[in-house]
Amino acid sequence: MNIDTFLAEYNINLNNQQLEAVQATDGPVLLLAVPGSGKTTVLVTRLGYMLLCKEIPANNILTITYTVAATNDMRDRFASVYGEVLAQKLEFRTINGICAKIIIYYSNLIGKKPFNLISDEKEISRIIADIYMKVEKGFPTESDIQNVRRSITYIKNMMLNEEQIKELEEDSDVRISKIYNEYRSVLRSRNLMDFDDQMVYAYNILKINKETLNYFRNQYKYICVDEAQDTSKIQHLIIAVLAGQNGNLFMVGDEDQSIYGFRAAYPDALLTFEKIHSKARVLLMEQNYRSTAEIVEPAAKFIGANTLRHEKTMIPTREVGTPINIIDIKRRSHQYSYLLKAASDCTKETAILFRNNECALPLIDLFERNGIQYKIRNNDLSFFTNKVVMDIRNIIRFANNMRNDELFMQIYYKMSTYINKPNAIRACNIARARNIDIMDAAINYTDLSKGALSASQEVYENLKSLRQDSAQTAISRIMHQIGYDAYIERNKLDINKIEIIRSLAANEESAHSLDERLIELNRILQNKEFDKNSKLILSTIHSSKGLEYDTVYMIDVFDGLFPEKPPAKSVDKMLPEDKAVYEEERRLFYVGMTRARNSLNIFYQSSNATFIDQLIGKKPKAGKKAEFIEKSDKEAIKVGKRKAYYTNTKADKSVKNVLTDEEKQRIVNNLQPGIVVTHKKFGEAVVRKIDGDNLYIRLVNNGEEKKLSLSIILNNNLIKV
Repeated sequence: MNIDTFLAEYNINLNNQQLEAVQATDGPVLLLAVPGSGKTTVLVTRLGYMLLCKEIPANNILTITYTVAATNDMRDRFASVYGEVLAQKLEFRTINGICAKIIIYYSNLIGKKPFNLISDEKEISRIIADIYMKVEKGFPTESDIQNVRRSITYIKNMMLNEEQIKELEEDSDVRISKIYNEYRSVLRSRNLMDFDDQMVYAYNILKINKETLNYFRNQYKYICVDEAQDTSKIQHLIIAVLAGQNGNLFMVGDEDQSIYGFRAAYPDALLTFEKIHSKARVLLMEQNYRSTAEIVEPAAKFIGANTLRHEKTMIPTREVGTPINIIDIKRRSHQYSYLLKAASDCTKETAILFRNNECALPLIDLFERNGIQYKIRNNDLSFFTNKVVMDIRNIIRFANNMRNDELFMQIYYKMSTYINKPNAIRACNIARARNIDIMDAAINYTDLSKGALSASQEVYENLKSLRQDSAQTAISRIMHQIGYDAYIERNKLDINKIEIIRSLAANEESAHSLDERLIELNRILQNKEFDKNSKLILSTIHSSKGLEYDTVYMIDVFDGLFPEKPPAKSVDKMLPEDKAVYEEERRLFYVGMTRARNSLNIFYQSSNATFIDQLIGKKPKAGKKAEFIEKSDKEAIKVGKRKAYYTNTKADKSVKNVLTDEEKQRIVNNLQPGIVVTHKKFGEAVVRKIDGDNLYIRLVNNGEEKKLSLSIILNNNLIKV
């Protein structure tokens, strides 16, 4: 069957780039596919082409996907086009699935039973908890266990040596090196391996045993890898060894969408693909069929400022759309009331996307109070067992019962009491004997220094006042008067946890009711069923990858959270590791933008929003060098035949015909050379320059240049930016 007959028989329509990718079956090929470019369609079509046109035996083809769900989806997509019989002949596996086959084959070869795979995460958590208590001399929270588990996975997937593990430990609040080595020892002593070990062992087998390597190379003469940007260093090495330097390897991915660095995703393998495979070809799929041009072109321009990427351009295929709605909020809470109204009127599939799971909690609290139906993806409950959250709750609880010595011993050194451990223990014993408050005992019956005595008296009075405080006042008192802010700063803990608690406190009357609400929210989320019928979805950007929605709201876009660490200098002058982290955050923002089909709305704070400044082309603040490249006049005119890319809405007031001074200043700030604007009389134009009160523009429709009065434009609201 030739290609034309094949396409006609299965009613397949492909553009030129897609068609080239389908027919690229020989040698090493890297296909870089931008969001919404039809990647899965091409993968499924390519498999059909290999079987029906190239007549490649099905047992010589291996398709590797990132997750079990993706494996099943790919297989189902193939079966829906070519039938179940043909689908059963093909092999779709995760990387762990193929590693399991390698280990079993080698074990049979040498006549030795392999380690048993430990797949029960609860059992792994128990092992880690036991080791944690042994090493750290304290009980771990669920959040602690998750963090340790994540670090162990990262170490194995990135193949870190002892020195690199020690460097990783510098940014950790636990002795991860010792915990990691203890964890390995425990598994080995029990003849166990986890999923990460499975990959390490499989890779080592392929490296040391030629017979095993040759067996799998001869079986899998054609290897296809989906979501290559999400695979780790060890996974890439396994695939590279299986394929050989010039084997028939087809890797599909996009380093611009690599957002799983915390899981050891290794986009460098895509950037060095041509070096590893000397005869490699790099193909592109650049046409986006998902989003409107008003979303695609700004997103493409934004990600184009990254340096750790292949050169490519995302091209829109849809012309009609509305500008990105960039919503300026004075306070973080303003976005919640805005979204409550949007959720109440939700008739189309709408996603609210956020940086971290905890960002959704104030919204969930609000939606639950108002009976708003929603569904949530990847319901992570680690916030409730986070150290900072537990400390705040323990301080609140201790304030209500200052004779609880268990609580006191967990928090005394986290408040500004300056009580040492012997005096803390002594105070507990005296309080129990005299039936008095522990703080009373510490102040009056222990040998405190003058400074500790004065500090403890102040903390004691504030703890008593805490009982009568509103919830928001209580959090401020805990932070500043009781001194928990100093503890956070000393230990470099996450201050954003406090901001979430503040948001939740806004709806509570007292510290006690806030504590109860945290318990209730935890229970709600534990029992929350996934409502398939709800059109409103709450999701982290990470969990939304690969998905699309009619309308998208991105929340909490401000410095300190998103991006977590805005650059203090040019990206080119950053340390390589800092640059890699920062550019991944830019990729995360890009992925969030490209989930939207028709409407994209972004909440930001104009005073500190690096990503929004870069998106709209605003000049960086003093001391910062812009790494965002402005469009040339030529490019601006080329795309200027559409509506303006952005609208800027205030979340807490309606749009008026008369502009406020603040709105005028915002327009002036955004009128940078190269920006496309819309004038009420002259239509779309490109800003050339501003000189005093004179605004110089070039009209898009005929290229005519005009000099206008800026004050007249602003006073009469004649221009849209």
